[in-house]
Amino acid sequence: MIGCQSKTEKTNEVEETVENNMEIQAVKVGQWEGKDVFKYSLDNGFMEVEMTNFGGIISKILVPDKNGNLENVVLSLDSIPQYFTGNGPYLGAAVGRYANRISKGSFMLDGEKVEVTKNIGENHLHGGRKGFGVKVWDQAEPYDSENGVGVKMHYLSVDGEEGFPGNLDTWLYMELTSDNEIKVRFESTTDKKTVVNLTNHSYFNLGGIKRDVKDHEVQIMADAYTEVDNQSIPTGELINVEGTPFDFRTPKNLGEQMEAKGGGFDHNYATKRENSSELLEIAKVKHPESGRIMEVFSTAPGVQFYTSNGMRDFKGAEGKVYQPFWAFCLEPQAWPDSPNHSNFPSAALEPGEKYVHEIVFKFEVEK
Repeated sequence: MIGCQSKTEKTNEVEETVENNMEIQAVKVGQWEGKDVFKYSLDNGFMEVEMTNFGGIISKILVPDKNGNLENVVLSLDSIPQYFTGNGPYLGAAVGRYANRISKGSFMLDGEKVEVTKNIGENHLHGGRKGFGVKVWDQAEPYDSENGVGVKMHYLSVDGEEGFPGNLDTWLYMELTSDNEIKVRFESTTDKKTVVNLTNHSYFNLGGIKRDVKDHEVQIMADAYTEVDNQSIPTGELINVEGTPFDFRTPKNLGEQMEAKGGGFDHNYATKRENSSELLEIAKVKHPESGRIMEVFSTAPGVQFYTSNGMRDFKGAEGKVYQPFWAFCLEPQAWPDSPNHSNFPSAALEPGEKYVHEIVFKFEVEK
């Protein structure tokens, strides 16, 4: 696409860019807390993605099945404004400042105790009561890349927000490529030492959200997971998956693994033992009936595998009522509660450093 002519049309509410077969459209859909909220629709001729600068949410992903039927493969709501007050499960959201849990809502940082919001019992979850997934991200604008189109947006989390130290300045880039990839990239800097752990919290159902996901085949490229207590807080121990229902190193039927385990999954898999910028394939999921396949890549050291165990009677889009196990999440991230475990890869960020987390969701269809 390099060197191709692009076309841009602007009105007060719509901006559209078309280049080759790539298209992006932005429409203002409302306001929240005095800030404009936009819906962005991205289309590469094979699949379509909808996202918004409210919460950095990916609100729809439309992918064809092996017969060419285009269906949404993420749990969603009917309209963007419904997310303002109705997104308790973090559907599709950018979560932070710290995704997952922090035990007792506290940790030590350079010898000083930091106390953050306790919003799940005595613990901290996904950034607190008003994390990144319910904020209007500013400076949002579409962009063209070498082989795709995307939206970039910005959020400044001020010093002390939800208890976290430092002004955390974050840019979020979300892009659809001609290779049927959804690329998500977070870039953050701080003016005071802090911790940061950002991810996307999409709930996937490659069957088009007609029933549960037990008929999916799941592969997770990790040989260990972080052991947790009865509050889903890591004990500090790594458990080898070999010989257990947690072993997804080769593709496994999800329903059979859940039956062997005696319930759903909500566990962090160790995809790396230390931090690095290397982008690795960490998971692959196939829905045999539809032929849809999704591969997940990330630079983070872990991925939370969650099978929507807590979803119950949730009114979603198109009149559907979401129930337990109707979706799975693969949330690439730092290991949960890492600020409280010196043997875990660090989630600390110093002034002068840049936090960068890249995630790729790649889709294809097997005929």
